[in-house]
Amino acid sequence: MNWRGIQRLIGLLLGFYSLSFIPSLGLSIFYADGEAVHFAIASFITGMLGVVLWLPVRRDQSELRVRDGYFVVALFWAVLGVVGAIPFIIGLHLDFTDAIFEAISGFTTTGATVIQGLDALPPSILYHRQQIQWLGGMGVIVLAVAILPLLGVGGMQLYRAETSGVTKDEKLSPRIMHTAQILWGIYFSLTVACALAYLAAGMDLFDAVGHAFATVSTAGFSTHDASIGHFDSLAVEAICITFMILGGINFAIHFAVWQRRDPRRYLKDPEARAFLLILAASGLFVGLSLFVAGAYLGLGESLRRALFQVVSVMTTTGFGTADFSEWPRHVPFFLAMLAYVGGCAGSTAGGIKVVRVILLAKMGSRQMFALAHPRATVLIRLGPRPVPEEVVYSVWGYYTLYLMVAVILTGGMMAAGLDLESAFGATTASLNLLGPGLGEVASSFATVNAPVKWLAIFAMLIGRLEVFTLLILFTYAFWRQ
Repeated sequence: MNWRGIQRLIGLLLGFYSLSFIPSLGLSIFYADGEAVHFAIASFITGMLGVVLWLPVRRDQSELRVRDGYFVVALFWAVLGVVGAIPFIIGLHLDFTDAIFEAISGFTTTGATVIQGLDALPPSILYHRQQIQWLGGMGVIVLAVAILPLLGVGGMQLYRAETSGVTKDEKLSPRIMHTAQILWGIYFSLTVACALAYLAAGMDLFDAVGHAFATVSTAGFSTHDASIGHFDSLAVEAICITFMILGGINFAIHFAVWQRRDPRRYLKDPEARAFLLILAASGLFVGLSLFVAGAYLGLGESLRRALFQVVSVMTTTGFGTADFSEWPRHVPFFLAMLAYVGGCAGSTAGGIKVVRVILLAKMGSRQMFALAHPRATVLIRLGPRPVPEEVVYSVWGYYTLYLMVAVILTGGMMAAGLDLESAFGATTASLNLLGPGLGEVASSFATVNAPVKWLAIFAMLIGRLEVFTLLILFTYAFWRQ
């Protein structure tokens, strides 16, 4: 391991992150909510920690290897949780576990919370919660990749570790810094458009910006206890649905649409097309289920509630206009399965990802065909392109490991005191970066014990880093050399 290079990079990243407390500090002064000194302290501590790490190795120019990149990504997400929790500890007086949980939940775009009474919180604290999930949405590491090459720090290893899905080797441009800049340009543009749309729909500026951060990042923190239901507005819900879907689509497709000025690219991409079809079919199924069960008056209201919740769950945003845990029993289970499917690869959403589910279905179909035609050779295709066998095996390995982790975490949470429904709901909510769960964690994790929260923190990190990036650190082969 290149420990000096890792130390230098973590120090630089912390130095940059210390600047992120400035907007919250400014808001605290503007609203006179008494939190300004706490954000100043958080910024100072983070900045000094960065300087202490960077200064002794500032002249080191060694390049990080792929193995170093995986370690830096996993380590920095954990470090972010600690420094991001400082305002919650000294401002809201949360204990260490709750503060880390809230910060990790924000950075990983999970949206699960232990805080109750959001409407009464200081505005600067609310903004801090919204901002950390926005930074986590595209990945603070990818942001650093766009900046750190200017300082002589290579970024390709970080980018490969951060985007460890099936599209990890695809770049939008030959230069990795330019790729990261393109991603953030699209992300920022969608956020601005979402905020303006919310403003036009009647939100005030604070709520519009805060909810734009949460919507495009598919994170789900809100500035109100009732989430999007607080506004009780069809226009707000329609805007939210639109931008949750955009956040759940591969950002490379957004780039292709923008570059060629052709929205039809969304329907030409097999993953995006499948994603939209699943959303439409699921919304119709849940809406009809609610209508038949008499949960709401009229088919229109049932479809409205269903479509919003289906989009919110499948994109793993976690916004709510209703408590779906109180819907007919089969509906929450169906929604939990949608959370495991998740959004598209290369998006801000969590879950297994639609492209992997497509490939798994094609693998099953190929196996059935092979049983009937033993001598046939069948290639798996994604659109017109054949999928290399090493990618197919990687997807199968990812799926197997993902489900194994889910089962182990569910068992661990039951051992920590949760009933089966709550343990399954907590695992679904944290591993898939969803936020709301089932049973005791249907609305928040405030009432569960510390061991459950630490298991959920671990699950959120696994889900955010797509399993392999984090779990590889626990293998002997990784540390052998």
